[in-house]
Amino acid sequence: MKGYVAVVMAALAATAWAQQVPKPAEAPRLAIAVIDVNVLVQDSAAGKEGMTRLKKAQDEKVAQRNRLSDEAQALQKQFETQRATLSDAKIQELQKEIEDKGIALRRFDDDAQQQLQEAQKKELDALEKQIMPIIQEVGREMKLQMIFNKFQSGLVYADEAMDITDQVLRRFNTKVTK
Repeated sequence: MKGYVAVVMAALAATAWAQQVPKPAEAPRLAIAVIDVNVLVQDSAAGKEGMTRLKKAQDEKVAQRNRLSDEAQALQKQFETQRATLSDAKIQELQKEIEDKGIALRRFDDDAQQQLQEAQKKELDALEKQIMPIIQEVGREMKLQMIFNKFQSGLVYADEAMDITDQVLRRFNTKVTK
């Protein structure tokens, strides 16, 4: 009987000790969502306005480039048609003008590309400043811990139920038009 009492006492002691040992905390529920930023840019009123401004700037650059290209082609054509009748000095002068136009055209292309990239960055930054508070607001309301940019985060799969793009887009369009 003494052995039995010792076993019961040991079991009671082990039970009391186990109740005093802190239990590991349960892992918090991880709430994650994704947003398709491209949809926000393309389908929001503010995004469409920004893209319209970018398209206009691009069209202006294309028109300018076409004028420069036409000037260079006109000089080249003049050179080809009049070469036989021109003096050596005039030939060299035209060749120099053609070369200068080519250099100007390449510089224009480089400058235009840089200017358009800067304009795009400016538009996207302005849009981001408008949309981030709304994304954060929706995230807090939905008690989300993380929101990923759907296609720029390295994400390879997300259940469509996790996509909150439409909710953010509706709220963004509503707030921007007020």
